[in-house]
Amino acid sequence: MQNFAVFGNPIAHSRSPEIHQLFAAQRGEQVDYRRILAPLDGFAAEVAHFFTGGGRGANVTVPFKEQAYQLCEVLAERARSAGAVNTLWRQDGKLCGDNTDGIGLITDITTNLEWSLSDTRVLILGAGGAVRGVLGPLLNERPGSVLIANRTRDKARDLALIFAGRGVPVFGCGLDELRGPFDLVINAISAGLDGTMPPLATTLINDKSRCYDMVYGDTPFLRWANQCHAAATADGLGMLVEQAAEAFYIWHGWRPDTQAVINHLRQGA
Repeated sequence: MQNFAVFGNPIAHSRSPEIHQLFAAQRGEQVDYRRILAPLDGFAAEVAHFFTGGGRGANVTVPFKEQAYQLCEVLAERARSAGAVNTLWRQDGKLCGDNTDGIGLITDITTNLEWSLSDTRVLILGAGGAVRGVLGPLLNERPGSVLIANRTRDKARDLALIFAGRGVPVFGCGLDELRGPFDLVINAISAGLDGTMPPLATTLINDKSRCYDMVYGDTPFLRWANQCHAAATADGLGMLVEQAAEAFYIWHGWRPDTQAVINHLRQGA
């Protein structure tokens, strides 16, 4: 049986083992997919131990995606653009890395939810590694404009500059400078994980706006969006499954049925 794992800290909440086991079951196979709690100062050693012990592939989550990027000897273009890696494997004796977060987000939004991104005015809340990981694929969909808003204005502006010159206007600002409404609001503020969100003006959205949280579950951001009567809202469960499916394809050369897995997880939530 092939061995896979997901590295993170914390990691007990991860649904990746369940997702990859469901993917494998579609082929009538089984995989050994484990959660590995890596020490904050010992990620590289844990990865080396996993692969020297026969590991086939690994996913990487918070807070190790940037460290994974630094470890890789071979990087896919998506990983280079993101400056972060969430999928690892070894090939010809070298550690390889890719970033499937962006394609996961875009597939969920455009295919599963059937929300158009073309010519839309997009607001992204947050300017951390998660945002950098999805900006390249998002810009490839040719939205009308993208505004990155963050508590620290300079961090948002710096990120906007990195992705400037790709045919789509990209701007950065502070959260207190926002003026709406927007066609699509994507939340990537990590504070949403612990039940808190900065105050947001209700004028950022209207009854035509769609709101997407990259975190899955009943989040403070989605509750706010529904209270503001957004046209549609969605959490990040579909993104989680779609980015996992891309990793599964990298490792196995076979693409699973994601909708069946999303439905299964929703029913069991």
